[in-house]
Amino acid sequence: MHLFKLIRNVVAACAALLVTIVPATKATAQTQSTTGVQTVLLVHGAWADGSSWSKVIPFLEAKGLRVVAVQIPLTSFTDDISATQRAIALEDGPVLLVGHSYGGAVITEAGNDPKVAGLVYVSAVAPDKGESAFGLITSVPTPIGSELRPDKSGFLKLTPKGIAEDFAQDLSAQEIAVLTATQVPTSVAAMKGEVTIPAWKSKPSWYIIAANDRAISPDLEAAQAKKIGAATTTVPSSHVIMLAQPSKVADVIFDAASKASFK
Repeated sequence: MHLFKLIRNVVAACAALLVTIVPATKATAQTQSTTGVQTVLLVHGAWADGSSWSKVIPFLEAKGLRVVAVQIPLTSFTDDISATQRAIALEDGPVLLVGHSYGGAVITEAGNDPKVAGLVYVSAVAPDKGESAFGLITSVPTPIGSELRPDKSGFLKLTPKGIAEDFAQDLSAQEIAVLTATQVPTSVAAMKGEVTIPAWKSKPSWYIIAANDRAISPDLEAAQAKKIGAATTTVPSSHVIMLAQPSKVADVIFDAASKASFK
């Protein structure tokens, strides 16, 4: 009888303890889930597709973020903005927009969506009103310019030499071969599309400078980062910094997601 009473008392005590702990645990979880931005949309640049973020995505997901790589068609600036806007529309809560290279122009315009809480530029252009990716990039010439080849339809491709020496010079030979085989032709019209309302004027921004970039001048990147008032990180990398230094890129994105405030 005494043993039965002892067991009953222990069970009651455990139940009472659970009643106290569970609500507190739920409250903590709810607090964590509403801190910062939980969804990240990644926008690739010219001559690439969403798979260019393949090394960054696992790092972000490991940190508990929801990640979507937007597939922009690179057919026109309007088409690319529309593709990004559709991706934003599918999300319920606030999002962080991340753009690489030409993708920086896309997020600069698409970032005006009310759901966008912040912008991250990864060796990217950040145009002002009336500016285009093409205009900014060509304002400070880089070696990659001589490795662009136009076709009869108004699209540009990079030569194998351009990818190996000026686009992804710090990747392995195998990775360079894959980038060369899978590059997406990019419309000149897309590159020349002009921004109408720069989202960085109203949204917090972060910028990663690729110190060894031979596609967009690192000096131009630094000047843009300063102009838009971005929290800036410099990494010794080629233009495709998200493939060359994925963990460092992921760290900046995670920091931005935790600090971006949604109003």
